[in-house]
Amino acid sequence: MIYRTLGKSGIKIPVIGLGTWQFGGEWGKDYTAQEVVEIMAAAKSVGINFIDTAECYGDHLSEKLIGEAIHNERDKWIIATKFGHKYNKFQDRTVASSPADVTAQLEASLRALQTDHVDLYLFHSLNDEAFNNQEMWTVLQNHQKAGKIRVLGISVSHMDNPGQVKRATEVGASVIEIAYNRIWKIAEKESLPECQRQNLGVLARVPLASGYLTGKFNPNSTFAANDVRSLNGQKGVEQHVKLVEEIRNEVPAGVPMAHWAMAWCLKHPAVHAVLPGCKNPAQVIDNARAAELLER
Repeated sequence: MIYRTLGKSGIKIPVIGLGTWQFGGEWGKDYTAQEVVEIMAAAKSVGINFIDTAECYGDHLSEKLIGEAIHNERDKWIIATKFGHKYNKFQDRTVASSPADVTAQLEASLRALQTDHVDLYLFHSLNDEAFNNQEMWTVLQNHQKAGKIRVLGISVSHMDNPGQVKRATEVGASVIEIAYNRIWKIAEKESLPECQRQNLGVLARVPLASGYLTGKFNPNSTFAANDVRSLNGQKGVEQHVKLVEEIRNEVPAGVPMAHWAMAWCLKHPAVHAVLPGCKNPAQVIDNARAAELLER
């Protein structure tokens, strides 16, 4: 594994992290506590000690499963979680970003994760009205001073929000999480250069374009009703598969497309780490191999 310092945050993380939205039950599978224990053990075995989760991956469900799995070795892990939404049911979330809401969510996350602090706490893809609430940021900075948060960050909404990125340092954030991969490159236009200008840590989420950049899907592929990818319908599957086929010739012979896609993100000078998800321990171990494609 290769490790990089996450911009001016000072946190050192592996270039391959562990995305855990799937633990919340919205990617076609419900996870048991034992399955999560096994996934965490696999991650640890290949040097992945950075976990990305959120308050609304289930109702703190992903956090709870993680907390149960690692509470005996909390000091060996770097945890990022998020705030700003209340989970109601599958793909149904309520915005909850008032100072009181954020404080309540932080306390709930700490309980679920069985820890007294989170390493990285991220504004979770909310609109500019929520972002511009200075009282919210002041409360967060107070929690940071109290030791409950090490570093503040912003998970940018949808594909991109350069306006929020430009104000990151102003509101006390030093890390940006943003959608970025070979077929979703809009962040290259403004946000990634701005991250470099401010020396912000950059986490690339969906580096595999929700699994499409593994190259294993075809136009007839289908997803379970409780899988977020099913919401785009069959036309969405066909469009994504077509985009992947258009770039397949860029993948060197003998290199798995998934490894190439993650390394492609990591070779951008602004990007410090990627956050692929996984279904099982074998996928975690396989994801880690993408680091082999980088120059050490």
